[in-house]
Amino acid sequence: MSDTRTFRVKSYTLTCSAQVSDNGRFEPALVISKDAWPSRPRTIDVRRGGHLSAELAIEAARAQGVEWVANYG
Repeated sequence: MSDTRTFRVKSYTLTCSAQVSDNGRFEPALVISKDAWPSRPRTIDVRRGGHLSAELAIEAARAQGVEWVANYG
């Protein structure tokens, strides 16, 4: 099972998802792409930590994506 949400921050699109791990918890994933050419998607390592719900895992990925855009965007 996988749940995905897309967010826009400045000129970037954050694709945040959550997948169920073997222990029944959710792990976040994050892909960032710039809205202007060249829009090369980048997979960003997200801090792990078995989240109790997909919503919490997606929020963790979104928060890290916002931090990435602030620092490197």
